[in-house]
Order: sequence, then structure tokens, then C-alpha cells
Amino acid sequence: MPSWGEVLREVQLHTPHDYLRNEYLQGVAAQTNRNILIYYSGWLQKGNLQTDFGITDDDKNGFMACCPKKGERAKGLDLILHTPGGDVAATESIIDYLHDLYKGDIRAFIPQLAMSGGTLIATSCKVIVMGRQSSIGPVDPQINGVAAQSYISEFNKACEQVKRDPSSFPAWQLIIGKLSPGFLITCQNAIDWSNEILSTSLERCMLKGKRDKKEKIKKILTLLGDQTVSKAHNRHISREQAKSAGLVIEDLENDNKLQDLILSLHHLLGITFEQTSAVKIIANDRGAAYIRQANPLKG
Repeated sequence: MPSWGEVLREVQLHTPHDYLRNEYLQGVAAQTNRNILIYYSGWLQKGNLQTDFGITDDDKNGFMACCPKKGERAKGLDLILHTPGGDVAATESIIDYLHDLYKGDIRAFIPQLAMSGGTLIATSCKVIVMGRQSSIGPVDPQINGVAAQSYISEFNKACEQVKRDPSSFPAWQLIIGKLSPGFLITCQNAIDWSNEILSTSLERCMLKGKRDKKEKIKKILTLLGDQTVSKAHNRHISREQAKSAGLVIEDLENDNKLQDLILSLHHLLGITFEQTSAVKIIANDRGAAYIRQANPLKG
């Protein structure tokens, strides 16, 4: 497997980023004999930029541009993910779009990170392929940078404490009084929506036909959706934790050649984000690509 340094030298001395990316994607496709699609964000390399690195509705255009015609989709899809997550509505729409195109015959590869909405996309596939270095993350919704569950928990705590000690009401009023009318309902709806996407996806694909799917879905919802368990939205969940919860996980190390190809591609994309203005890349093994560039007016 070429190291990061070797891939870097190849980019600098021999081929442009796009040419080398196409070469690596074709190599992965030749190894798996399946359609290959990457969905990559450069938030780790360019987190200082004021741009949207997350999943958005605009990404649907990239998936539409890079998904093959009907006759070519019979081989199924290997989707290689690296994303911090993003908009829930856009995530749900992409999940439904890909599921409809490939009838659930999708494997998700996570070379490093597929967090939040990226985890929702991965769990909508029939299997997730992870390495020792790979992580998924909690899917509990965030509102204004705070877990929706935290708002509800704090309100419930306030109600309980005021009931026990009415003199604490003025102190809690200063905190709870800042919440707008209907805000807690919005929080609960967001939680229910995220859990619905996760459970529906698991039931119709990854856990379809399994006798114990209800028990597994409940356990997976606890691991990925319960903020009291995860503690933080950016918690990195390993493949062993994912397996223990009931997700269908395969080890990337099971196929050494494929692992080398996937990780070399991952290194290249990281270098691409470092050396170019690209902040998000959606591309397939046939040369089609949808690349979002950083806004030069924002820093």
C-alpha cells in the first residue's frame, strides 16, 4: 500500500489530482466488480473556512450526476464515505434516493469517519465495512450546537427540582424562560425524526429478514441515538462497538488488496483537499465528478 508520503510525491511529480483519483477509483471497481461512488468532505483539512462541509440538498445533484444508468446499476454500489454529517432532511432524501436506485444493494466503506448524518447513510446500507481506524458517530440531533435531548432533559430537571423546592423557581425561570414557545416540541420532533430514519433504514435493508431485528434496532438506537449513552455528539464509535450493538460490520482488513486501494484513495483525497480549493468531492469510477470549491470571498 502506498503511504501518505508516496501518494503525496505521486501527486506532486506525476499526475494531477483528478487523474490519479480516477485511476484509484477504477482500481477499486476492478477489485470489487461493483459500482464505486465516493462522498468526501474536506472539513478536517479546511475546518477554518466558513463554508458548509456537511450534507446538503445540493449534494443530491452530485449523486444524480455520478450514479450510472439503470442497466449499469445491477452490480450494486460500494459507497465510500468521509463526512461530518449535516442536514437531516437532505440526509434522508439521499438515503431514499440511493436505496431506490440500487434496491438496497449498497455497501458503505468508512476509511476514517462517517459521523452523524454520515452514520445514518452508512446504516441505511446492507453492510458497513470498517477498519481499525474507522469510526461512526451518534445521530442525536443538534439544535444551535446543543443536543436536542439536552434541552428536554434540562427542562425536565427544572420541573422536578421546582416541584421539590418551589424556591428554586426564580433561578430556573432565568434559564428556561429563554426558550421560545414550541421549542421543546421542535426538539422532540427532531429526536423522533432521527430515530425514525435510523430504525426505518435498518428494518428495510441491513436487518431485513432477521428474527431479532426489533431487539437489535432498539440496541442500535440506544448506542447511536441516546445522548445519555454517547455523552457527546462527536463521540467516535469503533467497529467493535458497532458490531456489539447489532450493526452488520465487515472488517476492511479481510481483503488486503482492497484495503490498500481504499486507503490509498483516502490518502489522495486528503491531499487533494490540502492542495486544491476543493471542499467536497462526489465522484464515481467512470470519471464523473461533482466537486464543490471553497468560496474565495470567505476565509
